Amino acid sequence: MAEITAASVKELRERTGAGMMDCKKALAENNGEMEASVDWLRAKGLAAAAKKAGRTAAEGLVGVAVEGTKGAVVEVNSETDFVAKNEQFQDFVKNVSEIVLNTGSDIEALKGAAYPAGGTVEEKLTDNIATIGENQSLRRAALLEVSEGVVVSYVHNAAGPGLGKIGVLVALESAADAGALQALGKQLAMHIAAANPLALNAEDLDPALLEREKAIAVEKANESGKPANIVEKMVEGSMAKFRKEHSLVSQLFVMDNKTPVSDVVAAAGKDAGSPIALKGFVRFQLGEGIEKKQDDFAAEVAAAAGVKKDEPVA
Repeated sequence: MAEITAASVKELRERTGAGMMDCKKALAENNGEMEASVDWLRAKGLAAAAKKAGRTAAEGLVGVAVEGTKGAVVEVNSETDFVAKNEQFQDFVKNVSEIVLNTGSDIEALKGAAYPAGGTVEEKLTDNIATIGENQSLRRAALLEVSEGVVVSYVHNAAGPGLGKIGVLVALESAADAGALQALGKQLAMHIAAANPLALNAEDLDPALLEREKAIAVEKANESGKPANIVEKMVEGSMAKFRKEHSLVSQLFVMDNKTPVSDVVAAAGKDAGSPIALKGFVRFQLGEGIEKKQDDFAAEVAAAAGVKKDEPVA
């Protein structure tokens, strides 16, 4: 059996909100595997679904830029939040987001693109690392475009114009008045920032994610002790709920918490006198999916004294 440390119990508690004893048991039941322990707690009804998804780990900034019917978003990471407030770093993120409008989302192509002040984007990034004195990385980029209509951007927790912790793009295709489309797009972008949909439609949800959710739903339903036909219906109901809650068009609009987003878009099209198609969205949250090494002064002191901080939990 894997050694269960206080640090692993603490991490599992932070990720799931479950009690200490439940976390210890989950780790013991799953040979110390963190992801399996998260799923085990969820299956037992002891953890919030996908709590980790709302947690950010890395520092840096997300930048957005819009030009005509195109919109771009980029994430540039740094080691500390202090650098994210640096004017040189902010200027770099802003310029790179604008460069994406022409180069597209491929990171290697973006690195090789010309930078406004001379050289390439990668050379400027290297120069920033040297002058600012902290490691930085160009993590990801995305581009949205429509043939007619607008791409609207929104930044949450703004650190400056077009810069912040969460960046959203919304693509609306329509012949409707640009002002009406901009107003709708801004509301939808704010909804996306808050509700964090995983896909535009249920059909676009990641199959691997659905399989994982189904496995959890099956285990929960089996523990009810009900007949197999009832268990099957319970699983179907759980999965239908998951698809509805994580697909943008079927989510309840955060502005009133009762109208599906698809109905909001349809109503806006009627008011504007022209159909509006919600073609896509992008949501970048700073650091999502990255685990950041935590500064731990106590661990440094313990190491210096020759004491192991993460002794096995009794």
